[in-house]
Amino acid sequence: MYNTHDPQVLPIRDGVKPSCVVLPSQGQGSCLDYLAQRLPAISRATWQARMAQGEVVDELARPVQADTPLLCGLRLYYYRGVEQEPSIPFEAEILFQDEHIVVADKPHFLPVTPGGRYLQNTLLVRLKNQLGLPDLSPVHRIDRDTAGLVLFATHKHERGAYQALFRERSVHKAYEAIAPWNPAIAFPREHASRMAESSNFIRMEEVVGGANSLTRMRVLEHNAHWARYLLEPVSGKRHQLRVHMAALGLGLKGDGLYPVVDDAPEGDFSRPLLLLAQRLAFHDPITGEARQFVSRRSLGALPVNRG
Repeated sequence: MYNTHDPQVLPIRDGVKPSCVVLPSQGQGSCLDYLAQRLPAISRATWQARMAQGEVVDELARPVQADTPLLCGLRLYYYRGVEQEPSIPFEAEILFQDEHIVVADKPHFLPVTPGGRYLQNTLLVRLKNQLGLPDLSPVHRIDRDTAGLVLFATHKHERGAYQALFRERSVHKAYEAIAPWNPAIAFPREHASRMAESSNFIRMEEVVGGANSLTRMRVLEHNAHWARYLLEPVSGKRHQLRVHMAALGLGLKGDGLYPVVDDAPEGDFSRPLLLLAQRLAFHDPITGEARQFVSRRSLGALPVNRG
């Protein structure tokens, strides 16, 4: 049985913790064979290079070499790398920091956590490096395309208490969005539906069945073609606000996923998703204080033309 606790056999490097993979309890061949098969996005030659540089170790801190037999049931730790990581020329603002939490105001286009082609250009890694907080972790997440507030826990042992607030729907969240105006759709309103992953894994969709998502919606202002909406998600499904608005025929301006996939090419920052995580309010489970945070970002004035 492998060690269920993080043995920290490799230090954090440039704000990024080592990645981990659990080896199967049975099998033959080498660790290299398994890694090349299990994680084919990383070439066999890259694995060999990492092993030669001492960047792959087992949970007992033993270096793993290209000829190391499969270490059945153990975990391997390795440094993840990204070749030609895209640049994100926008910075987050720290709105609040104390001993327990950090609240950041995220720009559009910046991912919250490492994934895919993004590692250093993520909100989490930037904040770890900036603040010197190796155990910083997001309590919740917003899409890379969405701007606004993200809450982080400073200590691992306190993260669960803050996550429970979101799980138990004890956090009031409010978003602003700009989308088409349709006078035939009555507001304020509530939109409830059952959401599930679609066959296109990057998207969600509404399906038949009991509702597992709920959004409260109202209009803040509008002109002949566009409106500014206040969206208050009661549940927290992935892409919930985008899916619910698109279901009403009110796809958010700049949305490259809903109602159809029309994403901008890499490096094109000219068409931001006009969705802003504007407010967070909750009672702090550690200090007992009432917390309320408001984004300093803006979606700008309503567009004038239909396009």
